[in-house]
Amino acid sequence: MHIHILGICGTFMGSMAILARELGHKVTGSDANVYPPMSTQLQHQGIELMQGYKAEHLQPAPDLVVVGNALSRGNEAVEYMLDNGLRYTSGAQWLKENVLQDRWVLAVAGTHGKTTTASMLAWILEYAKMQPGYLIGGVPSNFSVSARLGSSPFFVIEADEYDTAFFDKRSKFVHYVPRTLIVNNLEFDHADIFDDLSAIQRQFHHLMRTVPSTGQVIYNADQESVAQMLEMGCWSEKVSAGQSREDDDCGHWQFKLLAADASHFALHLHGESVGEIRWQLTGIHNAYNAMMALIAARHVGVTPEHAIAALGCFAGVKRRMELIATVNNVQVFDDFAHHPTAIATTLDGLRKSVADERIIAVIEPRSNTMRLGCHSQQLMASVALADQVVWYQPEGLDWQLQDLLATADSSVDACVKNDIEAVVSAVVSQIKKDQKTHIVIMSNGGFGGIQQKIVARLAEQVAVV
Repeated sequence: MHIHILGICGTFMGSMAILARELGHKVTGSDANVYPPMSTQLQHQGIELMQGYKAEHLQPAPDLVVVGNALSRGNEAVEYMLDNGLRYTSGAQWLKENVLQDRWVLAVAGTHGKTTTASMLAWILEYAKMQPGYLIGGVPSNFSVSARLGSSPFFVIEADEYDTAFFDKRSKFVHYVPRTLIVNNLEFDHADIFDDLSAIQRQFHHLMRTVPSTGQVIYNADQESVAQMLEMGCWSEKVSAGQSREDDDCGHWQFKLLAADASHFALHLHGESVGEIRWQLTGIHNAYNAMMALIAARHVGVTPEHAIAALGCFAGVKRRMELIATVNNVQVFDDFAHHPTAIATTLDGLRKSVADERIIAVIEPRSNTMRLGCHSQQLMASVALADQVVWYQPEGLDWQLQDLLATADSSVDACVKNDIEAVVSAVVSQIKKDQKTHIVIMSNGGFGGIQQKIVARLAEQVAVV
C-alpha cells in the first residue's frame, strides 16, 4: 500500500511514518516545515519528503492519505484530496487500527514531560529485554529512531491531548485505549483549541474512561488539577506518586532529592526504601518523570531494581536539554521548551547543577499558546534563574516582547531581537573569556537553524583568538 502523510515532519506523524514503513508500506509525505531531527530521521529511513502541500504530491493517487492535525480546510492538498474522493484517515486512527489493536498499550500523558517519560519507559522495558514497540514525539538517545513496532505485546506511546485532525476534534489520545496510563501533570496549554484548564481536564477524563478496570492509572499526587480530574471518576487501579514531604502519610510512591539538581534521589513505596537513582539528567521534573516510568514498568513486570539500573544509563532525548556542543568554556544546549513551566523547571535544574556559572537563555515563543499571548505574563518569571535572556520575536506573534520587557519587574538582563543573525550576535557578544557559560536554546521549532549558527560563531571566535 502507498501511504502519503500530510504533515509528515511533525513529531507524531514522522514517528507514525516509520511504523508504516516497518509494516511494509510505501511511505511518502509532505510538510511545510522540514527540519531536524525528524527530517533527518525520515530521510535515513528512505522516506521521500516533499516541501509544501501541493495537489501534485497526490498524483498519482496514493492508496491512503493520512492527515496531520496541522492541516485544515483551504489547504491545497486537503481540497484536492476531498474533491477527488481519496481515501483518508487521521494518524491516531491509523495507529489504533494498524498497530495498537491487541497490544498492551502504556500511554504517557500530561502537559509536560511526555516525550522524556515515554523514552524512559521504553528504555526500561528494552533494558529488561522485553523488546517493546514505541512511538515517541522525539528521538530518544538510547534508540536509533523515534518509533518501532517491537516484538512483544507491549507498546509505549506518548499520548498527546492535541486534537486529532480537521475532521476529528477529539484529542489524539482517546484513540489509544491504554492498559497502563501515566498522567504526569495538568496545566493550561493549547489555547488555540482549549478555552481553559477545565476543558483540558475533560479531555483527560475521556482518556481515563478508556482504561479498563484491570488497568492502572499512575498520577501526580502533587497537582490539584490532576486530583480534580480524577474526582470526575476513575474505574481502574490508581497509583499515586509525588515528592517526599515530612507531613505526608507515605501512602504512595515518593522520591526524595539527595542532590539539589535531582541528579541523585531516593525512591520510597509506603515509606520503605526502594532504591536510589544516580544519572546524568537534572531537574526535579525529571525525578517525577523517572518515578512515573518506573511505576509503569512495574505494572508489566519489571522490578524497581532493574528499572533503576536502566535509568542509570538513560541518555536523554534529542532537543530535551541536549548538549550539542562544547566550545572552550561554553556549553550549548538545545531544549524543546514550549511553556513557562517547562522553561522554569529546565533552568532550575541547570542552575542547581552549575551553581553560579553564567546561564544565557535564548528563547523563541513559538507554540500556538505562546503566540496568542496566554502565558506572556508568566514568561518573565520563568527565566528568573538565567543571567541573560535573548528573546526572539518571530513573525506572527500576536503581542510584542519588547512591551512585556518594558513593564516587567525583573533583575534578569534581557533584550529582544527580530532577526536570527541579530540573536546570534547578541548571544556571542555576551561570552567572556575564561568564564564558564551555558547557553540554552529554547524553541519547539527549528528556530532558523540557530543552534548550529551559534556553535559556528563561537568556533570562529575561538579561531580568531
